[in-house]
Amino acid sequence: MMRRIMAIVVTVITVAVVAIGGFAYLVYGDRSHPVATTQVIIVRGSTFDEIAAKLAENGVIGNALVFRALARLRHDDTDVRAGAYAFQAHMSADHVLHALLSGGAQVATWVTIPEGFTAKQIARRLQTDGIGKAAAFEHTFATTTLVVDGVRTKSLEGFLFPSTYLVPFDASPAQVAAQMTAQFYKELPADAAKRARALHVTVPQAVIVASLVEREAKAEVDRPMIAAVIYNRLRLGMPLQIDATIEYALPVYEPVLSYADLAIDSPYNTYLHLGLPPTPIANPGEPSLEAAFHPASTKALYYVYCGHGRHVFADTLAQHQSNVARCLH
Repeated sequence: MMRRIMAIVVTVITVAVVAIGGFAYLVYGDRSHPVATTQVIIVRGSTFDEIAAKLAENGVIGNALVFRALARLRHDDTDVRAGAYAFQAHMSADHVLHALLSGGAQVATWVTIPEGFTAKQIARRLQTDGIGKAAAFEHTFATTTLVVDGVRTKSLEGFLFPSTYLVPFDASPAQVAAQMTAQFYKELPADAAKRARALHVTVPQAVIVASLVEREAKAEVDRPMIAAVIYNRLRLGMPLQIDATIEYALPVYEPVLSYADLAIDSPYNTYLHLGLPPTPIANPGEPSLEAAFHPASTKALYYVYCGHGRHVFADTLAQHQSNVARCLH
């Protein structure tokens, strides 16, 4: 009986040693993967199990189960950044995990540009996310132009489409600008040129309107109405009197404008200068672009913010003054 027990113990120990040895080999010794340098894109929100499965699917690791077990043993299964990774040929599972966690294999990162960001804000976001220097991006955005429907823009302000981009760490400012402006062309309404002519503006001027809508509107439902007010005022030769244009001209953002701010000597001061500002004042998203090219049908000439994310609109100054009294006092 004792011999049988000893035999079982020896068998169990032998199996355990073999299993541990096999696991150690798969983690540290097996370098059969990947067979060549391989790039893998990890999307935002991926779980570690999904990451391991993707690495196995792309031949970076040989066994997703072993890779997951290794990460969990080290409590390292929650620390992988989304982005693009390039893995050299013949890496052990241990080296692959280290490359993921340290970022040593990462070659690109996801960068989110919110709707309404200015070119300067985009430049700072890119630097914050590890893509070059803000000053270099600012210079490129300010000095590069596009030809949009036969009209050359003054800069890229307004044409850097807000979205989430996978940007290589070594991308030049010109490459990033090309990536964002290419997306702008894709998002521009298909009938943009036809609609601009119907509105008696050029496509770049309609993009300026979209940027004003982007900075003024809080609720999507108000965007076509705000765009209509802008076009109605332009048609009648009324000053736009949009605070956001003055905010754009100020060297430092001010949440509340003073009377001195309203008198600032700038072509972006739409209280003093008739017509549109010389460039967009932000980079509009798809809803604001859509509103600028397809404004509401209304005679409204005024609007005021009335809380809870909504504006109220008026056809006459008397109606507007009543709205102001009701909404702001």
